[in-house]
Amino acid sequence: MKNVLKEKMERGEKVVGTFIWMGGASTLEALGYTGIDFIIIDNEHGPFEVETTQEMIRVADLSQVTPCVRITDVTRTNVLKQLDIGAEVIIVPDIKTVEEVNNFVRYAKYYPLGERGVAFARKAGYGYADITQHSLQEYFDTCNEETLLFPQCETKECAEVIEEIVKVDGVDGIFVGPYDLSASLGVPGDFNSPVYQKAFQHVCKTVKEAKKYLMIFTFSKDEVKQYFDIGADAVVYSSDVNVLVNSYQDDMKEIRKN
Repeated sequence: MKNVLKEKMERGEKVVGTFIWMGGASTLEALGYTGIDFIIIDNEHGPFEVETTQEMIRVADLSQVTPCVRITDVTRTNVLKQLDIGAEVIIVPDIKTVEEVNNFVRYAKYYPLGERGVAFARKAGYGYADITQHSLQEYFDTCNEETLLFPQCETKECAEVIEEIVKVDGVDGIFVGPYDLSASLGVPGDFNSPVYQKAFQHVCKTVKEAKKYLMIFTFSKDEVKQYFDIGADAVVYSSDVNVLVNSYQDDMKEIRKN
C-alpha cells in the first residue's frame, strides 16, 4: 500500500500532475502513457460522483498514476468515501479555519491521529489484502502513513492562519490555489500585485519551514519550473480538458495555415 507520489517527493523528485475535469476511464488510461506522476479527480468543480471517481481511481492504479481527489468540503462522508474507494491524496478546498483542518484530519486518519471509520474497503482488498492480515493498529498506522492530506490555501483567511494549519498533526502538505487566493485578496488574477505576492510568498515559506509538502497549481508550462525553483514539491499543470482544447487549437491553426 505504498504511496508512490509520497516516495517520489521524499526522494526529492519534482512531480507533475493535472486536474481531471473532463473525466472518463479512457482519459485516465491515456494519461498513463504521458509520464505524468499524479492526477487530481476534481469533485469540487468536476461533475463526478463517488462511483465514477472509483472507476477512474481503478484505471489510475492500473496506469501507475497516483490518484488524488479534491472533495467539495470537509464532511465525514466526503472524506471517508474517497479514502475507502482508493484515493491516496485528499485535497479539501476553501479552507478558512484551523477547526476545519482539525476536522479534516479527524475524519481522514485512523486512531490515534483521528477517528476515521473502520472498514476494509477497496484499497484494503476488501479485507483480503496482505495489509489487513496483521493487527488492526498496524493497518491503521500504514493507512495514516500512506494517505496524504492537503488542505488548500486559497482564501485570505487561510493565509492568515497558515502557521497554525501547518502545525496540525496529520496535515502532510498544503495545496496553493493562486486564482482563488488572488480573488480572496481583492486582486483577482493579478499575480504581480504586492498584496498577492506578500501572501503567496508567506504561505510558501511557512509550508517549507514546517517541512510539509508544497503543491501549487498553474495553467502555464513556464510557471511549472518557476514554482519548482521556489521550492514546490509538486505542481499541478492545467487540466485534461484545457490541454486537449489548447493542443487541438494549436494544431488546427497550423493545419489551416498550411
